[in-house]
Amino acid sequence: MVKHNNVIPNLHFHKKYCQSSRGPLKVKLALNQATRKKARRLRRAAKAAAIAPRPLQKLRPVVHCQTQRYSSKVRLGRGFTLAELKAAKLHPSYAQTVGIAVDLRRVNRSEESFDTNVARLEEYKKNLIVWTKKSTPSETPSQIAGTIQPIEKPSKEIVMETVTDDMKNFKAFTTMRVAKKETKVAGQRVSVANRKDKK
Repeated sequence: MVKHNNVIPNLHFHKKYCQSSRGPLKVKLALNQATRKKARRLRRAAKAAAIAPRPLQKLRPVVHCQTQRYSSKVRLGRGFTLAELKAAKLHPSYAQTVGIAVDLRRVNRSEESFDTNVARLEEYKKNLIVWTKKSTPSETPSQIAGTIQPIEKPSKEIVMETVTDDMKNFKAFTTMRVAKKETKVAGQRVSVANRKDKK
């Protein structure tokens, strides 16, 4: 019987640290974590050296997040649509060779985002330097390591407004209350007007 106000004994001694007749080892160890970290870093460096002076990342489109809760926020998407590439006069197969991500599944549902991504492609084309194996430039440009054309966050500066007499005299709550009442009786007024027209 447990006495006094102590912690209820609920100890878990069921982990099998040794492989035995009861079954295989149940505890996973990560003793090679540091080695794998180093291997990943060396692999990234080797990949960057192999594709140099091409950038490490591809150009991604600006898309809106899913659901009504997050749809006001924008992020980088998977790839550009075929319509966006066509508007920017780029073939999908050629675009993939010059570091532009292509998404065959995404569909444009907004004219604004379509124009934004086309402008993004046009800006990328202006800064793009392409050369063949035969024609090499005199100065090799440095490799871009970060995100290509990152999303510019809007400034959070507070704009101070001068308070005018019209602002002071404006009755916000009264205006809202009247507008709410107007919309409430709008349907009734329409039906009354229709009855008068029938008579």
